[in-house]
Amino acid sequence: MSGTVGSEDRGFTLGDGVFDTALARDGAVFARARHVARLVAAAQAIGIAIGAGAIEAALDGALTPAPAIIRTTVTRGTAARGLWPASAGAPTLIVSTAPWTPALLGQPARLITATGRRNEYSPTTNLKTLGYLDHILAAREAAAAGVDDALILNTKGRVACTTIANVFALIAGRLITPSLAEGCLPGIMRALVIEAAPALGIAVEERPLAPQALAGADAVFVTNSVRFLRPVRSLDGALLGDGTDMVNRLQELVLRTEYNDR
Repeated sequence: MSGTVGSEDRGFTLGDGVFDTALARDGAVFARARHVARLVAAAQAIGIAIGAGAIEAALDGALTPAPAIIRTTVTRGTAARGLWPASAGAPTLIVSTAPWTPALLGQPARLITATGRRNEYSPTTNLKTLGYLDHILAAREAAAAGVDDALILNTKGRVACTTIANVFALIAGRLITPSLAEGCLPGIMRALVIEAAPALGIAVEERPLAPQALAGADAVFVTNSVRFLRPVRSLDGALLGDGTDMVNRLQELVLRTEYNDR
């Protein structure tokens, strides 16, 4: 781990910060430039000034020979009590790692629909902030139900995301994923899938997605930077279309393209 958090750090006391999770393999961070750019943009969006160079150096310092999950956290730093003005000094930058194994890839997921809703109108809805309690409670629901993850709807009752992933559905030959206006995060793997799918002859639409449409989809899968593309086997106990072959082909293309471009 690089860096420490003091007891008066606003990230600790108020959740005042942002974070990013990436995968390091073969001595490099997968989609490194995209992860760094997104984290810098998220920090800037909440008024924290941090340069890409500092984040890149922290990531490089955390690399090990073994594959690892790398979490990079940026907080506003230490400040006096109160919400605002935040008389903080330099931001806090922390990088931590956890083991990663290929066994995490490709395992079909079972989902339930969370009871809570994601607020697509929040100014932070497209940012990976440190305030993750809504998703923690949804993950607790999923664990209590004996499934892998929870589908989170927005205030209009449409698909936003899961607790840890973006959502895609193959419907009538088109790949549908909620737009950012629906309340999802701008996932790195989400962006890579959107860019890669047309090469397989699959058109992509970013638009509202009703949860009822998932039942009739030819395939449903979720994406994040640690598990890549993960087929969804069931939702609320109902089996969904098996798109494993398509998901595998799309994942292979995404990985090959990104590794060739880095």
